[in-house]
Amino acid sequence: MSYWVILVTWVLVGLLIGSFLNVVIYRGPKMWNLVESDSPGNLVSPRSYCPSCKAPIKRINMIPLLGYIMLHGKCASCSASISLRYPLVELLGAAAAVIATILFGFTVTAALAALFIWTLIALSFIDAETGFLPDALTIPLLALGIVANAIDLFATLPNALIGATAGYLIFRLIGAVFQRLRGLEGLGQGDAKLLGALGAWLGWQALAPLVFAGAVLALAAVGTMRLSGKTVSNETPIPFGPALAGAGAIAMILNGLHLPANIWN
Repeated sequence: MSYWVILVTWVLVGLLIGSFLNVVIYRGPKMWNLVESDSPGNLVSPRSYCPSCKAPIKRINMIPLLGYIMLHGKCASCSASISLRYPLVELLGAAAAVIATILFGFTVTAALAALFIWTLIALSFIDAETGFLPDALTIPLLALGIVANAIDLFATLPNALIGATAGYLIFRLIGAVFQRLRGLEGLGQGDAKLLGALGAWLGWQALAPLVFAGAVLALAAVGTMRLSGKTVSNETPIPFGPALAGAGAIAMILNGLHLPANIWN
């Protein structure tokens, strides 16, 4: 019984974290001057409001998932549709907490694994909506991976250091070559920093599988866009961050299934 009580508690925590991630996704790019905004605010104030009519959201309607259901997916003031991103991110936040707990138990390792996935969720949606992978998230994620692996939680420290360095340099090199050959930016510095962060958490041995899985997920996204009738050309911007972040989350899950015999060793 105690196990289920703790697990349900983690679900509730995950939902609340997911709600906070929605704030980060919406306000973060404005705060970090990645997109234009007259009043960027911060992650605490002003109080949450409808993006369409700017009316403050009642506290009862801010309850994760339940608020969206009670409002029938529409603003109570102007009836504008509320993006499905909000309940989706809340569900993903809860899923991250549950998966980390199942894989690593009620431990610091589980909390760090959940934090890893939560950060990837935020990065995915920010990149999908703005085309940016902010340093405010990628750099702390990389640093935290090094700290976690200073005591060999997910990889050995040497493997983490090599992974962080190699991950960043590999994508920077690929991006530079692509831009020289095609005259277009294929991979930005944000992608390179994200891969470096993933290498810091999972070790250099995970880099090749991560890039391959990310490419597969990106191709699947392009295929889905074409099947839905959207025109996709060589000039169509396709953010790689969500695919790479998805690959990173999958890799963390696979890693957890094989610890302490690390999957990459």
